[in-house]
Amino acid sequence: MKTFLFLVFMAMIYWLFGAGSVVTPYAWLTLTHTTDLPASAGVKSVLFNTAGTKLYALNLEGMSIYEYDRVNKKLLRIFSFRPTKARGWDYALNKPIAASFAEKPVEACFSHHDKILWVSLHNAGGIVPILLDSLLSKASKDSSAYSKAVYVSNLETHKIDTQYTALIRTGVMPKVIAKTLDDKTLLVSNWGSKSLSIVKINDTLYPYGKRFATINLPEVPRGIVIDENNKRSFVAIFGGNKISVISNKNWKIERNLAVPLNPRHLLLDSSGRLFVSFNTISEIACIQPVTGKLLFKATTHEQPRTIALSKNQKFLFVTCYEGNTLDVFKINRNSLTRIYSIKCPGKPVGVSLYEDQEILEAWVCNYMKGSIKVLQFKKE
Repeated sequence: MKTFLFLVFMAMIYWLFGAGSVVTPYAWLTLTHTTDLPASAGVKSVLFNTAGTKLYALNLEGMSIYEYDRVNKKLLRIFSFRPTKARGWDYALNKPIAASFAEKPVEACFSHHDKILWVSLHNAGGIVPILLDSLLSKASKDSSAYSKAVYVSNLETHKIDTQYTALIRTGVMPKVIAKTLDDKTLLVSNWGSKSLSIVKINDTLYPYGKRFATINLPEVPRGIVIDENNKRSFVAIFGGNKISVISNKNWKIERNLAVPLNPRHLLLDSSGRLFVSFNTISEIACIQPVTGKLLFKATTHEQPRTIALSKNQKFLFVTCYEGNTLDVFKINRNSLTRIYSIKCPGKPVGVSLYEDQEILEAWVCNYMKGSIKVLQFKKE
């Protein structure tokens, strides 16, 4: 009888959530093989769609977005921006660049069941919605919304279409975009204007979004993570030693948590703990989000950038820009143990994970090399 009830219970889970959502327990990851894929110049970030069937790579210097088929590791489509002249920024010299282009994609997020890919454009002062399953015709172009032309090249049909997408003004040098669970609001961190833009969005009415609030921050911001359970958001103040806590009810700063220097990327696990990468001091840490208390930390290779959690939340993946590695940590109860340091030449920045019942894949983009390294692990 007990066995029968258990089988019924598992069948209900399968029916409610789907086979891909049930995570088979695993306690270890064994690296089995790697694959190198060409991307474009300055590939800055990568992200999977919800189903894990496609990966999108944002090429900052290439002014394009690459869409890959995950299974076949093939390039499917290229979304290329029509470049327009704009002032850029030299991070090494910390001064403006007179001759650059506006349409340089940095980071992205999905909304409305992956119908829209929201992309931040480094020198354009805003974000754009890319429609992934339909095109906006020239007849729908609205000049008052600062439209941008995107050329969509299908590598299988060899057909090129044009999509016109609206530039939604946020702030200077927009970076990370985060979405609330209800598909109603985007948060955008603006590096150059030291602010956070709050954008109301929809999937039916062009231009699909409008900024309605701006929050001034203590210094240069980068990473964002949204705590849906407690209606608050955390913003990494990369230019200082704080994490700003934002109320999602009134869009105001509740408090600033004191942390080590240069917090860059933020994640929340299911228990509400905050994971942070610290660029300058080459550390990752787990933090209590209410008090900012350090729970535990670990040293990484030089300049940790993007971090990603496995579905079972037992493994943390960290790209290390100057270290040219992907560091993989086992998350223990009160500590982190590094189990892999995998060479990823070419300054790795972004990482996105795919999992099924048997494997985990980490797709790592290498900025200077203009490539993506796919690392496949066997679950054990």
